[in-house]
Amino acid sequence: MARDDTSAPVHNAPLFDPVEAGAITVKNRVWMAPLTRSRSTGESNEQTPLHALYYAQRAGAGLIVSEATQISQQGQGYAWTPGIFTDEQVESWKLVTDAVHNAGGRIFCQLWHVGAISHPVFQPDGGAPVSSSAWTPEGEAFVGDRHPDGPTVPHEQARALTKDEIAQVLDDYRHAARCAANAGFDGVELHAANGYLIDQFIRSGVNDRTDEYGGNLENRLRLLGEAVDALTEVLPAGRVGVRLTPIGGPGGSSDASPLETYPAAAKLLAGRGLAYLHVVRATDHGGAEGERSEGDKIVLAMREAFDGTFVVNGNLSPEDAARWIADGEADAVAFGRLFIANPDLPERIAQGGPYNEADQDTFYGGTAEGYVDYPALAKVDDPLPLP
Repeated sequence: MARDDTSAPVHNAPLFDPVEAGAITVKNRVWMAPLTRSRSTGESNEQTPLHALYYAQRAGAGLIVSEATQISQQGQGYAWTPGIFTDEQVESWKLVTDAVHNAGGRIFCQLWHVGAISHPVFQPDGGAPVSSSAWTPEGEAFVGDRHPDGPTVPHEQARALTKDEIAQVLDDYRHAARCAANAGFDGVELHAANGYLIDQFIRSGVNDRTDEYGGNLENRLRLLGEAVDALTEVLPAGRVGVRLTPIGGPGGSSDASPLETYPAAAKLLAGRGLAYLHVVRATDHGGAEGERSEGDKIVLAMREAFDGTFVVNGNLSPEDAARWIADGEADAVAFGRLFIANPDLPERIAQGGPYNEADQDTFYGGTAEGYVDYPALAKVDDPLPLP
């Protein structure tokens, strides 16, 4: 997007200042949150020209964080989600990164291991999913056509990772970071949020280990620190971001004291020169009512504990987002559902709307409908034709 800040409504103007994200400077503070859309190919979990079009349409974002992308076959937990660990997956992602860069955008790859939020149909040799401890998540796994009783089936019990297997997971993060760099991403975001694997180690309600990865808070945060170390062995720290969610997530995981735990996690990440810390507010998308009431208090404590670029996500309107930035409570705001329905979201915010409504029936699975067919304010040439 090329728009002079003075043309934006005054109350939204803070969203259009450039901001540093570690090693790069991005053009605005309207970021695109990671959004699982479950449209990758079959069992190979590759991207297609359709994905390239989808992301290129949204290249006006200051930074795009890709949909969650599994670092290994063990890390997959949902049907039709992309991977970043095979040569074929890397080649398919190049379509996306080239399209975004050609449209003037920047994109980080969100690196994902779901841990227990999986099912044996996704696991190597049909084994049990893995976690910090033996644990059966609440709810059901989205298995698509991989199971005769699908598209959703109950989660099965996960088993605890051994220390040797934890070391292998860290190697998988290193490998995925190399793959992301080879695929042309500007950086990576460690998905340590939403009750997935790393968060399963952080949260006291899941982690009952008795070794150095469990028990006290320092031990429960150990895998988070080691995963960041693994990524920064491969990439400059200024090209590595981290996402955390103090409240909410699938499976019903929880922590006894999130107001203590998550600011401590933010402090652990400080002083490393990371690109940013990305924190999801407690919203109606996850978390119990009582937990949500203290959500912003935790987020602001994390802001105080972290010394770098601080990004907030979670049901904020553009006007609310501008206030968070103007008040110094965030440096950028990541938008999710608004970006699904409004590919030119920064342009719409700059002129005060109007905004398309998102069709929730097309969020997951499918093809072009509800994916690349939301109208923009001004018709532009498609960067890539539909397949």
